Amino acid sequence: MKTSACRKTYLLLILIFLILDNTISHAQQKAGIKFVHGLSWAQIKAKAKKERKYIFVDGYTTWCGPCKMMAQDIFPQQKVGDFFNQHFINVSVQFDVSKTDNAETRKWYKDAKYLENTYKVNSYPTFLYFNPDGELVHTISGGTTNPDEFISKSKAALDPKLQLISLKKQFDKGKRDTAFLSTYISAAQQANNDTLAIKGINAYLGTHPDMLAPKSIGFIVIATKTSTDPGFKTLLNNAKEVDAVAGKGKSAEILNDIVFEEEVLPFLRTDGKITRYPGGMITISGDVIKEVAWDKVKEKLEQKYPGISDQIIMAAKPSHYEWLADWPKYTEAVTAYIAKYGSSISDDKLSGYAWQVFSNTDDKQNLTTAAGWIKPAATDAGLNNLNSVYTYANLLYKAGQKEQAITYLQDVMSKSPEKGKNFSGLLTKIKNNEQTWQ
Repeated sequence: MKTSACRKTYLLLILIFLILDNTISHAQQKAGIKFVHGLSWAQIKAKAKKERKYIFVDGYTTWCGPCKMMAQDIFPQQKVGDFFNQHFINVSVQFDVSKTDNAETRKWYKDAKYLENTYKVNSYPTFLYFNPDGELVHTISGGTTNPDEFISKSKAALDPKLQLISLKKQFDKGKRDTAFLSTYISAAQQANNDTLAIKGINAYLGTHPDMLAPKSIGFIVIATKTSTDPGFKTLLNNAKEVDAVAGKGKSAEILNDIVFEEEVLPFLRTDGKITRYPGGMITISGDVIKEVAWDKVKEKLEQKYPGISDQIIMAAKPSHYEWLADWPKYTEAVTAYIAKYGSSISDDKLSGYAWQVFSNTDDKQNLTTAAGWIKPAATDAGLNNLNSVYTYANLLYKAGQKEQAITYLQDVMSKSPEKGKNFSGLLTKIKNNEQTWQ
């Protein structure tokens, strides 16, 4: 009797465990995006065609931080899973190769390379959306911390009127009415596709709208990259109006960058070339010319841009001294530039100049001078530029003014606890005499 009772109890416990295990497994499968495993790309397309479902491809690499954030924080959420599992066959594809790749990842090497080459995947994460016939209809570049935003952007892949690739085909065929261009630009921006957005914006600006309207100025700031772009003349001739909308120094910053690349760089580097990458990173190639013929630069600029030639040269000199790692001359050049054109230099630009000094020299005089550049922004009552706050405190500390740095940060944190909490770690390091630079 006892044995029989024990056996029944044991069997009942096993049954309960199996039920609970099945319930838990079902819940785990239901929550979040359910990615398909064990199928090749050809098989996934066949499955999509048979089931008349769209395909969602999560393109990631093992070294990509935003990719990991999406996998850990966005994909597992219930509402994200509900949307994607209903509308898509979901597949996660690794685009790089690592020594720890499992068997399934290795089997996908060829398909991953095909997707990378065919659809020109060059930034991560990249999300590709295919219709049930296996045709790419939409893409999104970059991650997000907002699941609702990710769902909203992905819904566009299901609407032929909003699908980026469908809109691009119409754009490439010459469609240029302003209503269409506005939709196309919005779709490209929603997809974080700067290249397509800029082409669309310049086409929109080329239709000759009111170039000083706030919408046009916003577009000009985003899309003007060369002197032949339609917004360039507006920047050149209407700096005050542009800056009133876009912020202090924005017009000069864009103009300086364009003219520097097109006219000045050849005098500073042999075969100089600027290469831009997704995400805003740039590299500059070519051997640095140590002795620059600034008089020749001036002569050339006076021919094309007489009204701004002096400002462009003064803005270019810090870059040259940075490449030479001549930080005393760098500091001197920036100081001279600020003295003459400080009212047209943005706080972010000033903070960038100051950070270069902080990162690259131990000279206390140079550090103190750099702190002076950003003190007005760093001590602004509203703490409107947190980069300046962080850089200013670091400069004071590295310049040997530890107590001033501590007092400054404590004052910041007391005046604005919410913004000030960003600097608690820095304050602790300074108090503990820890190095905040490399």
